[in-house]
This record gives sequence, structure tokens and C-alpha cells, in this order.
Amino acid sequence: MRILFLTAYSYPEQTPSSYLGRQRNEAFIAAGHDLIVYAPVPTRGVPDEVRNRYKRELRHETGEDGHTYVHHFNLMRENGGPAKRALRYFLQTVKHFNRAVFAPQARTCDLMFIFSTPPIQGAMAALVKKIRHIPFIYNLQDIFPDSLVGAGIARKNGLLWKTGRVIENFTYRNADKIIVISEDFKKNIMAKGVPEEKIEVIYNWVDEDAVADIPRQDNKLFEKYGLDPSKFYITYAGNIGLTINIDMLLSVMEELSAEAPDVQLVLVGEGACKDKVVQKIGGVMGDDGAVRGSVLPNVTMLPFQPYEDISHVFSLGDAGLVISKPGVGNNSVPSKTWKIMAASRPVLANFDENEMKDIIAGNRCGIFTKAGDKEAFKASVLELYHNPELCREYGLKGRQFVMENLTKDVGIKKYVDVIKSFEKN
Repeated sequence: MRILFLTAYSYPEQTPSSYLGRQRNEAFIAAGHDLIVYAPVPTRGVPDEVRNRYKRELRHETGEDGHTYVHHFNLMRENGGPAKRALRYFLQTVKHFNRAVFAPQARTCDLMFIFSTPPIQGAMAALVKKIRHIPFIYNLQDIFPDSLVGAGIARKNGLLWKTGRVIENFTYRNADKIIVISEDFKKNIMAKGVPEEKIEVIYNWVDEDAVADIPRQDNKLFEKYGLDPSKFYITYAGNIGLTINIDMLLSVMEELSAEAPDVQLVLVGEGACKDKVVQKIGGVMGDDGAVRGSVLPNVTMLPFQPYEDISHVFSLGDAGLVISKPGVGNNSVPSKTWKIMAASRPVLANFDENEMKDIIAGNRCGIFTKAGDKEAFKASVLELYHNPELCREYGLKGRQFVMENLTKDVGIKKYVDVIKSFEKN
């Protein structure tokens, strides 16, 4: 069977969960399927010289496996404010629609695999389905417009929210199968009228072999970026975007700079709020690419690290952060949670109360505080800072939970089984 992928990102782009897609696709190929991919020219974490090479020489690629065909199209870089990002999403969706309907190789495909970013991608796939009569699987990693409300971009019952709900319902109604990443996601869309038999829950697994504990003395990031190994670090790794409660986090770090100066925050990644963080901390970039705070000297920002160093990233801190603004995480369990646990680090979660609270608290994998509760979050940081043995205990229990519930083999098999259900007898 030939599977058509219309995706916003492709290799060599650096996204927090790119390994999930790579491992899933490898499993599809091993199961005997060909993958036809249409994606913009790479932009995230890609230097201009590499991007230009894809524009000129690598517009059409055949993977080394002989079963993956990637077609790139030109599109502006992913930067700027919400208006420019929305324009990029719109242009990308138009180009995907054009390729899906008219491109010769796309027309040989038997099934579409569609992602929930950008938000109008699912509606576009529904239109393609009506024209070409080809089924599609919708991989729901984020629920729109709910997340737009949480990020402060839209107001519930406002025009943008109502428009988003129309798009959402149109997508769900036409999708042949919807893959969600949590039981809370499932409850959310069932409450919106999606029949249960159309939904498959597949948690974003963690590669238990790739993400493991790296002892501090062996972690190369400390030497690379001149980090003092004697201090206590909390780390956030991933998209530094609009949904993170960055104002609260930096306010806590400002207070801790006087109360507990050994507590340090390291942010690893890129995103729409990066410039805002740099400004607030009085950031100065060094020759190594790290941004160090002058106003807040206990905050450091590191660029995205290559996937092969993922264990070093998630082992960098004494604890790992999962944090969002109130109302953003009602139905989500960010996959970085599992990476923190796989690296034997406790999770410091300041999040909406959902099934993640039950997992963390019920299995003693870290400390959960309600999203936006600044004092409770600050107290959780200090509790781990003053109790290194508790840190280690929570970390070991987190690794144990991952090994028992969230391994790569379990997640990949579920994806392959979904694809098999579309095979013609």
C-alpha cells in the first residue's frame, strides 16, 4: 500500500519529537508500505546553506530504503509573529492540496496520513477525500481551537473559536480514523460527537534505548556550555512557544536568584517566545550559541541539540519541566514528560489537572502543581532542591513506569495495526 504524507516538517528539521515520526515511518516500510511525502523546504533549526541546497538540488529525494519519496516545495521560513505564521500555514495547506489532488505520484496513493499542525490541515484532507475518494487517518497531537484559547490567541465563543469549531467538526466527521495521544483527548472529541470506534489512543512513546540517564560527570553539555556541575538545574527542553507560562517561570527564577542562587534554569530549544525570554533575562549570546542572562544570571538558553544527544539534554537537569498556561493542557500529556522520566529525572509539572497528574502523583515520578499556581510551583522546585534523595527516587520510578508502559515497540505496533486495518483484502 502507498501512504501519502502531507506534513509541515521533514528531515533534516529539528523538532522535539521528530524521532517519533522517523521510527513510525520505518515500521510502516518494514510492514511493506511505500511512503510518498510532500513537505516545505526544511526550516526549523536548518542553516541557510542547507535550506538553499534543498531549494536547488534536493527538491525530490528517494530515501535510502527505496520506499520513501520526499518532494519539497518552497515556502517562507517559519518565523515572525502570529500573522506571518498563519499566512505560512495557509500557503502550505494550499500547496499540499494541490499536490494531493494533481501530483502524479500522490495520485497513486491508497491512504492519507495527516497531522493536526497546521489546524486547517485536517479540513484540507477532507476536501481531498471528497475529490479523490481516498481515506485518511488524522493524527491528533493538539486539539484546535481549544489550544488557541489556552494560548490567548482566541476567545471561547469568539469568531476565531467558532470558525475553528466548524473546521474541527468537518475534519472529525470526514476522517476515517483519528489517532489521539491520551485518554483525555479521546474524551474531549467524543464529547464533540466523534464515535468511539473511530478513535485510537496511542501515547507518544519514548525510545527507551535512545533516552537514558547520563551521569553528570559524563554529560558533555556541561563542558560544551560551561555549566557549573555543582549547581541544581531544572530544565525545559522543547518548543519555547506561546502556551508556556514563561512569565510565571521567569518570575519564580527572579525570586530564587536571591533565595536559592544555586537553582538554575536551562531552556533548550527555539520557538515564538524565545526573543521575549532573551529580553526578560537580559540575554547575551556567547560564541557557543548559548544565551546567558545578565538580568537573571540563573537562566541560560541553549539551542536545539541533535537527536543523538537527546540523553544528554534530558539528563542535564536534576529535574525536568512540563509547564503551560492555565487552560492549555486540559487534554494533553506532552511527550517530553516521557523523555524526562526515561532519563531517570523527576518531572516538575505545572499543568492543568488531567491524567498526567494521576500518572505523576500515582507513580511517584515527580511533583504535580496546578497550572498558574506560582507559589506551589516554587515550593516544588525548592522541595527537590533540598531533597536530593527524593529527586533520585522519583527519577528511578519514572524510568520504571516508562519501561513498563511506554516503550517504542508498544507504540509502533499500534500504529502499524491501524494501517493494516485499511489494507484491502
